[in-house]
Amino acid sequence: MKSKPSILAATAGLLASLLSGCGGVTGSDDPAIVVGTTDSFAVTKATPAPFDPAAAYDVSSWNVMRNAFQTLLRMPRSGTRPVWDAAERCGFTDEQNEQYRCTLREGLTFSNGHTLDARDVEYSIKRILRIRFANGPASLLAGIAKVEATSDREVVFNLRKPDATFPYKIATPAASIVDQESYPEDGFVKGFRTVGSGPYTLEFDTRANKTVFTRNPDYKGGLNVHSEKVELRSFADSADMEKALRAGDIDLMNRTISPKQIERLDSAAGEDHIDLVQQPGQEIRYLVFNTDDETAGRSAVRRAMAELIDRESLVRDVYARTADPLYSLVPSGVPGHRNSFFNKYGEPGKESAQRTLRKAGLSTPVKVELAYTTDHYGSVTQKEFTKLKEQLNSSGLFEADVRGLPWDTYRTAALKGKYQVYGYGWFPDFPDADNYIAPFFEKNNFLNSPYISSEIRDHVIPQTRQKTDRVRTEAGFGRAQDIVADEVPVLPLWQGKQFIAARDDISGVEWALNSSSVLQLWELRRDTDE
Repeated sequence: MKSKPSILAATAGLLASLLSGCGGVTGSDDPAIVVGTTDSFAVTKATPAPFDPAAAYDVSSWNVMRNAFQTLLRMPRSGTRPVWDAAERCGFTDEQNEQYRCTLREGLTFSNGHTLDARDVEYSIKRILRIRFANGPASLLAGIAKVEATSDREVVFNLRKPDATFPYKIATPAASIVDQESYPEDGFVKGFRTVGSGPYTLEFDTRANKTVFTRNPDYKGGLNVHSEKVELRSFADSADMEKALRAGDIDLMNRTISPKQIERLDSAAGEDHIDLVQQPGQEIRYLVFNTDDETAGRSAVRRAMAELIDRESLVRDVYARTADPLYSLVPSGVPGHRNSFFNKYGEPGKESAQRTLRKAGLSTPVKVELAYTTDHYGSVTQKEFTKLKEQLNSSGLFEADVRGLPWDTYRTAALKGKYQVYGYGWFPDFPDADNYIAPFFEKNNFLNSPYISSEIRDHVIPQTRQKTDRVRTEAGFGRAQDIVADEVPVLPLWQGKQFIAARDDISGVEWALNSSSVLQLWELRRDTDE
């Protein structure tokens, strides 16, 4: 087994041509490519329909949906600008970026044989906005004032305000096109049934806890589908998943690989015919403060925590440098990134935190509880929060405790403001600084946070959305990051790297994750001797 570095721009084009040059689809007689994951899917109160576009808003579900549904646009194999998928042409029709028009490809059909036309696009968007499920992605599309199918193949979006990021938003699974005869107008599809027009059809096997993707012969879009069948198989933990990979029972594993596993796989060169692929990542982890809480609502408490927490130690001791310290909500590699927290607070230290608390008249130690989810971001999350607790308590300035809860309970309670301080991860919907600012601070935000920054909400977000040239947004987003660092409604911790471990007869692994950490299963193929 060998470790592969991230793809260099100089070789990306060559690799792309080699992959596409292989041509065709893996033969139907070949066994399915089996992908391991620690993600699991269940119908619960928080996730009533795990694969319904109106209900699902997490990377686990989007990993499935991206392969089964089509959107008008999609993110490319590499690059950051959306390209056409179900549409053959899209674009703004005005200079203000307030009206967006798409023309669909001819001959589109759903997996049940029904015709897909512009009326289905209109229905899909209206449906998600009508249902507006609290745990769903409706907020991504909230800027749409009106959507109308003007013909069988043309759909027009009128926006409430100018938004140059709109093409990115309708390239996400939130804008998946569903069959209006199969998806209820005011409710969810029951269970795991899907009717889409994407590169694969989908079946979920509840007994075997696996999702089976079969190539959709009627798919019409811009993707080259390399494999006839792919299985996504769920494991209770990453240790069992690694055993299955080494035994050849699965071909690839991604979510979640622990830091110790990455070290082990990276160092065991040539062992078990397994390759480890590393790529830059844009996943972030952060703490959220309930600013209505009696303790966490005190800005001095939040700033003192920002002055104490040692990110370098956290990524070294917990994540074995499989992550990088993060000093802003906007991660490194995204245009507009600024190290605002480091610029304001510098290196962690007890003295500055003590001055902050003393100046606010707060007695120490400050009692605070940190909540985290036990089953959504991997088992190492418990170790991370134990480390955060130790850092705070060793200063003598805090008396912190931690509490772990299952995701189904955790997500619902967080939305209701039940925690003082709690941890979240964010996988970007699209690679733009807007997607690290707006979901947290615009009205009806993802966190349902009581914190409001009028400057960010009323000035930075609308002004940056007027700029088609996204380079021109850097000053505005820089200002937003400085405001967050000063007021600390959230506290960024680290930025992840992406890893995939795969058996060495699987090709396309380098392209299997996009910039939002969503699996692109169509890129995978099994090498066969000719």
